[in-house]
Amino acid sequence: MSKNRKNTLKAAATVTLALSLTLPAASALAASPAPVSQSGTALAPLRETATGLGATVHWDQNKQTITVKKGAHVLVLQPNKKEALLDGQTVTLNNSVRIVSGQTLIEPAFMNKIFPTAETPADPADDFMDLLKAGNGTEAAAYVGPEAAVLLSADVLGKLWSNYESIFGKVSGQAVKTEATNSVHRNVTYTFQAANTPFLVTLRMNAQGQIDDFFANTVTPSLYQKPAYDNSDAYTEQEITVGEGSMALPGTLTLPKGDGSFPAVVLVHGSGPHDRDSSIGSAKVFRDLAAGLASQGIAVLRYDKVTYEHSMKVSADPKFTLKRETVDDALAAVKLLKNNAKIDASKIFVAGHSQGAFAVPMMIDADKNDDIAGAILLSGPSGKFADILALQQKELVSRVKQSGLDATLFEQQAAQYTAVADMVNDPKYTVDNMPANFPMPPAYWWYEQKNYVPSEVAKKQTGPLLILQGENDWQVPLSQLDGWKQALKDRTDVEYKSYPKVNHLLAEYDGISIGSEYYQPSNVSKSIVDDIAAWVKKTK
Repeated sequence: MSKNRKNTLKAAATVTLALSLTLPAASALAASPAPVSQSGTALAPLRETATGLGATVHWDQNKQTITVKKGAHVLVLQPNKKEALLDGQTVTLNNSVRIVSGQTLIEPAFMNKIFPTAETPADPADDFMDLLKAGNGTEAAAYVGPEAAVLLSADVLGKLWSNYESIFGKVSGQAVKTEATNSVHRNVTYTFQAANTPFLVTLRMNAQGQIDDFFANTVTPSLYQKPAYDNSDAYTEQEITVGEGSMALPGTLTLPKGDGSFPAVVLVHGSGPHDRDSSIGSAKVFRDLAAGLASQGIAVLRYDKVTYEHSMKVSADPKFTLKRETVDDALAAVKLLKNNAKIDASKIFVAGHSQGAFAVPMMIDADKNDDIAGAILLSGPSGKFADILALQQKELVSRVKQSGLDATLFEQQAAQYTAVADMVNDPKYTVDNMPANFPMPPAYWWYEQKNYVPSEVAKKQTGPLLILQGENDWQVPLSQLDGWKQALKDRTDVEYKSYPKVNHLLAEYDGISIGSEYYQPSNVSKSIVDDIAAWVKKTK
């Protein structure tokens, strides 16, 4: 087998495990990869890194230079060059400064060396991480906030680092530290080089400087580039908070420029712990939709999913449900838009992707005030969740074989998922009688909604629906669109459209989609953006 084919198989297998329509709540792994250089050294935004070190940054357009100053020290950098000038002397970086999607990236370790922060007060995040690495769970627990204390006990913290190294491999070298603050948490990320694969740990700090949540994830290169239809001069973005209390979510409201009032769309994630951009591989599905729709005069609200922002707290709840994972926050976002003077309260729509589309009929049922004007379903399963789990694996095996690749691994995986689906559908198991050692915990999530069929619920509802489906989608095959059409054949307020080349990430792909292409730069198809925009504007 050629090297390229081996890499394709490996990538496809990784995507399958990470992106299948399976419950994300049990996983502490998030889906927001840090940028990585080709050598495997983690890179981070230059301006953010410099600001964190107390330095200032200036870009000289004419000279094409970046000047970083702190105290008496002056660092002069040039994009795509490893050599720089520090106080007039040449210094060398391991990797050149890069510009990706308009953002300048640099090695944080290099910046930390050039601009040491010995005078900076101790960071509790650093202290916690040091104790975690040392296996000192007792002292590490003192840094944990009350909301996370139930799960992050001294015993758990004492074993956590050894568990990470058993998965990712022995860590070598110094961690690269970056941080970013949203409306809910200060997020401190440490990126480690390990024997098996680089990985990161993000600590979510509350207002009191305590550990409120955290997650770990492998470091995956992201080559995302913004789409041509993104007209950044046409809109503004602002940080918002969806919901309130200990499970509040940070998000972004993308507003067209002008006085308004604007129609608006709430974007609802698929399965998995997604950030507000729905970052997957080298795609940012929700960022594309937000920018594309806002460029056409439609406001868009997107937010970090609860299983992403509060992953550890969620995993501690044995009775976590689809409603709490997806429906409640979507309705809170609708409510937030309704109270915004720039939004037309009579034209607020929800757009669900994958699992988000699967849950749309639940949202409409729960919308007691009729605040939702209509809904867009993007690659949404029409049947039971367990059934689509088995169906997608069967579809994947077929596509792998069509691609001329060895399907053995995928056949084994399909058998495992089919066994899970059979267990969920077994009539002897219910929420009151769940099987012991269910392989995809929490079992309650599956059995609480085992008989939920979204198309059957939607059959009894009214209100405009736009159902869009990619024909090159293995995760939600085209047959699911037929399920919607059959169930809703008597409704006159539903429109359907499919797209021949579009995969599950709503991007056009010329080959047979098996997931390996998710790591290639892609954007949501302009046709999908245009069709949503036209439908929203005409819908009353």
